[in-house]
Amino acid sequence: MIVKPETTNIISAAQAAGKKGLPPVHLWNPPFCGDLDMRIARDGTWFHEGTPIGRPEMVRLFSTILRKDGDAYFLVTPVEKMGITVEDAPFVAVDFEAEGQGRDQRLTFVTNVDDRATAGPENPLRVVRDEGGEPSPYVLIRANLEALIDRKSFYRLVELGCHERHEDCDWFGIWSGGQFFPLVPSQELA
Repeated sequence: MIVKPETTNIISAAQAAGKKGLPPVHLWNPPFCGDLDMRIARDGTWFHEGTPIGRPEMVRLFSTILRKDGDAYFLVTPVEKMGITVEDAPFVAVDFEAEGQGRDQRLTFVTNVDDRATAGPENPLRVVRDEGGEPSPYVLIRANLEALIDRKSFYRLVELGCHERHEDCDWFGIWSGGQFFPLVPSQELA
């Protein structure tokens, strides 16, 4: 990856801000400085000027300064805000750990950039279905940023699912963190 001056500034600021955990991007309100030719593909691959970013440490670094405002995504530092393109969700949940059973179950997801989030009221699960009925499951990872749950993990989730009454309908779904997350109406599985 050839690094341009504007990217160098973002990298330097992210390194400085990220030494003590995730930077407080939600508190920063710098001026918009334009768009970077950076894209996150649906499979979680980050691209810069059409070339995949091959260094996982660099991807992780950029992911720590990512913010979503409305429907747009930005890399944000205390002094600049630059737009990037995200095809679907900025992260991919590549695995999860399940603890407990039933209503006491806790599902902790791990993303492609090593973020962890336990599904529950603060990190809800949701499923969007395309026109053909194909599900796309998501989990909120942090501050308005979701992860698309990969196929193998979704199949594992389905194995842990159960039927519950939810909002006056029977649903097949998942318990985590004391909350039931409906995935598909039970009648569609009959």
